[in-house]
Amino acid sequence: MRHPGDPGGDSAEREFERLRRPFAAELERWPDFVTPSADRLHDVVPLADLEETDAAYVVDVELPGVRREDIDLEVQRARLVVTAARRLRRRTGLLLHGSRTRGGFALAVVLPVPVDTDGVTATFDDGVLSVVVPKAERARPRRIPLRPPG
Repeated sequence: MRHPGDPGGDSAEREFERLRRPFAAELERWPDFVTPSADRLHDVVPLADLEETDAAYVVDVELPGVRREDIDLEVQRARLVVTAARRLRRRTGLLLHGSRTRGGFALAVVLPVPVDTDGVTATFDDGVLSVVVPKAERARPRRIPLRPPG
């Protein structure tokens, strides 16, 4: 659909469709992440940022109050899954109000290009999990130098 005053309307739609297609294909391959499975219905999806650089994806996940040993991280093909649990402290008194998030956290990210699963690194500092997932060498942009004619 072209919009008035948008000379590139058709090309913009084609470009959007070109970019959307790989994501849609990946989502179809992982239907359990599109619709939560029964055992994950009560998990909380933590706040997260996904950044793309030429060499890697960087995922920062907020997990306040979670201990390092309660975090599980898995990368399989182009899928990153973070699960964690916040342990409840033992209370001695009567809880009059409770609005803090309790229990499990789950985040699944399907990355659009092949990744180097052996090169994944993760740190956990001040309640923020930072995961660096390198792109596979073949998926990284490569500069092609121009040679002089002749």
